[in-house]
Amino acid sequence: MKTFLPKDPGVNRDWIVVDVAGKPLGRAAVIIANALRGKCKPTFTPAVDTGDFVVVVNAAEVRLSGTKESKKIYQRYSGFRGGRKTFTAAEVRAAHPERMIEEAVSGMLPGNHLCRRMLTRLKI
Repeated sequence: MKTFLPKDPGVNRDWIVVDVAGKPLGRAAVIIANALRGKCKPTFTPAVDTGDFVVVVNAAEVRLSGTKESKKIYQRYSGFRGGRKTFTAAEVRAAHPERMIEEAVSGMLPGNHLCRRMLTRLKI
C-alpha cells in the first residue's frame, strides 16, 4: 500500500465552530489548535497545512482557573528601550478578549512558517 501525501491545493477544509463560554482557556486552545493543524483528519501530515477553519464564539466568557485573572501577565514590546508594556489577564479581557485565545493557540502551534498560515484560518 502506498503512503498518501496530501498536496496543498487538494486539501478539503471544513468550518468548525467552537463555543468557549465557561471552558478553561488551555483546554479550549488545545481543541482549536488541533483543528487548525488538522490532526483529527486521516490525511494529517506534519509538513503540510491540512487544517480546517475555526470560528470561536463567546471569547470574552472563557474561564481562567485560580487567581490567573489578576496574576497572569501578557507582555508587548515595541522594540524601543522602555517600550515593554505588561497587562493582566483582566485588562486584556476587558480590552481585547480575542487576544487571550490567539496567544494561547499560537503557543500550541508549531514554531515554523506554517503557524502564521494556520492562524489566518482562526476567526474569533
